[in-house]
Amino acid sequence: MIKRILSLLLLVSLSAPFAAKADEGMWLPMLIKRLNHADMQKKGLKLTAEEIYNVNNSSLKDAIVQFGGFCTGEFISKEGLLLTNHHCGYGAVQSHSTTEHDYLTDGFWATDRNKELPNEGLFVDILVRMDDVTGKVLEGINNNTPEQERAQAVAQRMQAIAKEASNNGQYVSYVRDFYNGNEFYLFVYERFNDVRLVGAPPSSVGKFGGDTDNWMWPRHTGDFSMFRVYMAPDGKPAAYSKDNVPYKPKHHLPINIGGVDQDDFAMVFGFPGRTKRFMTSQGLQLEVDQLNKTRIKLRDKKLNLWKEDMDKDAATRIKYASKYASISNYYKYSIGQNEGIKRMKTIEGKQADERKYQAWADGDAQRKALYGNVLKDIDEAYANIAKYNLGSVYLNEAILGTESLMMAYRLTALNNALKSGDAAAAKKAAEDLKPRVDAFFKDYNAATDKKVFASMLKFYNDDIAKDQQPEAFKKLVAKYKGDFNKLADYVYSNSIVVSEQKMNDFLKNPAQKKLESDPAFQIVNAIMENYTANIAPKLAESNAKLAKANRVYVAGLRLMNPDKVYSADANSTLRLSYGTVRNYKPEDGVTYEFTTTMEGIIQKEDPNNEEFIVPAKLKQLYQAKDYGRYGKNGQLVVNFITDNDITGGNSGSPVINGNGELIGLAFDGNWEAMTGDLVYDPDYKRCINMSANYLLFIIDKYAGATNLINEMTIVDTNSPGAKDATTTAAAGSSELLEDAVKQAKADLASGKKSVKIKKSAGKKRVKLEVKN
Repeated sequence: MIKRILSLLLLVSLSAPFAAKADEGMWLPMLIKRLNHADMQKKGLKLTAEEIYNVNNSSLKDAIVQFGGFCTGEFISKEGLLLTNHHCGYGAVQSHSTTEHDYLTDGFWATDRNKELPNEGLFVDILVRMDDVTGKVLEGINNNTPEQERAQAVAQRMQAIAKEASNNGQYVSYVRDFYNGNEFYLFVYERFNDVRLVGAPPSSVGKFGGDTDNWMWPRHTGDFSMFRVYMAPDGKPAAYSKDNVPYKPKHHLPINIGGVDQDDFAMVFGFPGRTKRFMTSQGLQLEVDQLNKTRIKLRDKKLNLWKEDMDKDAATRIKYASKYASISNYYKYSIGQNEGIKRMKTIEGKQADERKYQAWADGDAQRKALYGNVLKDIDEAYANIAKYNLGSVYLNEAILGTESLMMAYRLTALNNALKSGDAAAAKKAAEDLKPRVDAFFKDYNAATDKKVFASMLKFYNDDIAKDQQPEAFKKLVAKYKGDFNKLADYVYSNSIVVSEQKMNDFLKNPAQKKLESDPAFQIVNAIMENYTANIAPKLAESNAKLAKANRVYVAGLRLMNPDKVYSADANSTLRLSYGTVRNYKPEDGVTYEFTTTMEGIIQKEDPNNEEFIVPAKLKQLYQAKDYGRYGKNGQLVVNFITDNDITGGNSGSPVINGNGELIGLAFDGNWEAMTGDLVYDPDYKRCINMSANYLLFIIDKYAGATNLINEMTIVDTNSPGAKDATTTAAAGSSELLEDAVKQAKADLASGKKSVKIKKSAGKKRVKLEVKN
């Protein structure tokens, strides 16, 4: 009977039915045809499943890239022009900014290719293919396989499959687990390392609303930046070189400026980072009480200390702008998530689901043998994790979240090489550190960091159980009688890691004795050694127990509900979500419309608040209602919302209409649905998007970067003589579509009342129907 249940579970996972909830889920594009395509067509999709994902022919997936490993981007021209969010490109813009050329404040536009700026370390990954390798990974493994043996076999097989797929390093490849280790998929990418900054609006456009409006709707933000991907002349990925040429994508997205209406179809294609929707109530409680609570407390203090110095000095503002934006995002997110969990009674809802699960498991002797103890095992694992997890959170947020200590930690590899007596290894370790040291001090202010150091170490001392603190740290605290400002005075007067000159001198002639006597290195080394010896093993043991229990729990959950298609948690792999343009009611008597316009920018303007400054030229264009072809009925739509399911990592993802055309750029979620990583809320969950019309308006009318406009494929269904237009375009047919639109305009201008054009080239095809 147990074998029969396992066989049934396998059947459920491999032949999932079609009763998926329409709007929830981040789906693997290779499974769209089997799981979602019919539902997507009902909502307004005009493309075939093959036009969305096809391994052998160009498709939408070829226009989407993982940007820098942390965001999403998409090609919008046949010359490798790439679009992503302003906050995704913020670090690159900041790296090129100085007090003399402040691109953060003023914006940046390359008027020709020679002025595009290279970005060391920035890359994009372009998907080649994805494959289901579950059978290979789990061959010969069953419920009776000892857990340690299973984990070792799975890890080895995942690594071997990825290595083989890399084709001797030609591709970046990896295998990721899905459904908490019940399924496995291989992903193969080409990585391009020559990515150049092309354009970015001023922060008064790209970050309009700042931290105040972050995670909020209504929104009025022009959150975009533009890059270009380059390749070697032979078409292969290559490091930056003046000889490189623009990448030729297999597909780029046409941009539709016809606008959006309520209930219009919308899909978001991108790389969502991490969701935990199978997490049980115990895990949620830990998330609220430890991770979010600690993150809010520590980041609030750090942000205030940074902001204080940023407001006093322009150079410090530029140095810390990107770092500040990075940590403030999830600081506010944590606040919203905790509030949302309380409002939605998420923990109570999970507890109710777990009672149903337990009743189902206990209802049959065979099921009870497999699933009866799983919730108990999960609860026990979380109870043990809770005892030590705070040490892990503080290590990342407070200790390694302090710049000097993070820099000191990076010297660990060099110290190990020095201890080994291997001079060649030590020399290489020192050389490897040099570029990191240069980058570190470019954006570092020791006086600012010193205040953060004192605050973070005091929090660590006060909040971490004394028996989980290293003895060396406790002795240091006692030596300075708990005065962390005095401790900071000592460290910042004597450590090499807070001085660029001292660091460079040390790397020229590194010595173990000097490094091990450095006070910053001593502190971080003591805390790390203590964590590795006394905390990490206990967490690892509990996490191993939790991993097994979660895997069995999710397998049982899918077996318990055979008519429900569960979407796997996001894990930074390419996914597609679909839904509609849709307003919402955040509270009684209040309705939020699905679009915002330029009117809202002017209403929010506050010249005395850097978050709400409106550039003079933007005001002039507004006052003249000079929106060009991007406006409609005297209005210019800035942002709009959809009910697409997204999370972090989707930043920069294209919002695509039913014809495969870009209508917007996803950049945020809404405050009322901050629980989205843990549970999907169909009533409140919204994806906040920048309108394609505002995007092109800023590039064209505000920046005057017509060189960029001219290389895009723009579908203008608002142009004179084209009052009612519908288009369908096969993936890869952007150039054909552009030709068809030009021909239609010419025919209409000649007096024709109706135009039907069909064009094809090989497997690429386009049909355009226009009625005057």
